[in-house]
Amino acid sequence: MEPFSTTPGAGFRIGRRELLLGTAAAGFALAVRPVAASTVTTSAEGLDAGWVSVPAADGAVRAYRARPARGSGLPVVLVVQEIFGLHAYIQDVCRRLARLGYLAIAPSLFDRQGDVTVLPDIPSILPLVATVPDAQVMADLDATAAWAAASGGGDVSRLGITGFCWGGRITWLYAAHNPKLKAGVAWYGRLVGQASDLQPLYPIDVIPRLKAPVLGLYAGQDDGIPMESVERMQAALKAAGSPSRIEVFPGLPHGFHADYRPTYREAAAAAGWTQMQAWFRANGVV
Repeated sequence: MEPFSTTPGAGFRIGRRELLLGTAAAGFALAVRPVAASTVTTSAEGLDAGWVSVPAADGAVRAYRARPARGSGLPVVLVVQEIFGLHAYIQDVCRRLARLGYLAIAPSLFDRQGDVTVLPDIPSILPLVATVPDAQVMADLDATAAWAAASGGGDVSRLGITGFCWGGRITWLYAAHNPKLKAGVAWYGRLVGQASDLQPLYPIDVIPRLKAPVLGLYAGQDDGIPMESVERMQAALKAAGSPSRIEVFPGLPHGFHADYRPTYREAAAAAGWTQMQAWFRANGVV
């Protein structure tokens, strides 16, 4: 097998035969199967990786964390899931970050409402996700950061966050929520939308409240996030004099980093990953 590389699209690849046999798909949500042959699996060798229990106000939250096997005082990155839950791809992102020297931890943010990984399709998932309050998500991310500091060997004075799709929106919101956050990187999260009691704000609403700079990585041909909304967000950030910014990848579909899906674009995923690392370094998440 190939040695691990820190750029997405490299590392240990799952073979097509394994995919056809179903072994590789075992850790993925039902709604995303069949899993693409481009799927990347990062070895846990040399890492301390696995499931932990994070104390929260109303019980405990499951979380997947990965970190170098040795060392303490590690910079911390919160990883926020897509609508498909905390499945194998998000876990692998944590291991990729751990190989860069981070304590990366992804809390399972839908558990109180149900297990989306066993649902068969997006129409089944969306009603459940709509019942997840933003306030609950913010509190669970706070609890996860506190666990990383108290139990995981993390240094939350160097705290970052990154999220994908549903987690992209949450990344912007968390940057407006936590004054201790150093930086965020949002991968194609929705920027505008219809407010509800449980999800009262969207990223465009919280620009004046941002406490940490956010880098947005967006797709030029995203079926779910129109360029009009991206341009509106860019203009609002500029008008506010915000250090946050959005990078648009022209001609790409939503989910271009998601290597387990047909929307994956290896070169753009690697470029975005490099930009994420640079953003974290420039803003003290090192």
